[in-house]
Amino acid sequence: MSHTIRQKEKLIARIRRIKGQLDGVERALEAEASCGEVLRQLASARGALTGLTAELMEGHLQEHVIEPSSEDERRVGGQEMIDVIRTYLK
Repeated sequence: MSHTIRQKEKLIARIRRIKGQLDGVERALEAEASCGEVLRQLASARGALTGLTAELMEGHLQEHVIEPSSEDERRVGGQEMIDVIRTYLK
């Protein structure tokens, strides 16, 4: 069973918090909040998203590269991580 399935509820809760943060940014813009406040809220949302990304990358590496059930899974998991890193760094 994949780490994302085992941690599904926890991950969904984090996504919902990030959605809430982005909704807060929208509300701040609608309310004509200062640019400093909007930027602080954006930085907070970005940090939350980066933290979630790092957690998922770590879980993927642990489960599919470091401790896979087979060498085929290791190859596939490694290639998936390469593809994700390339996309992430664009």
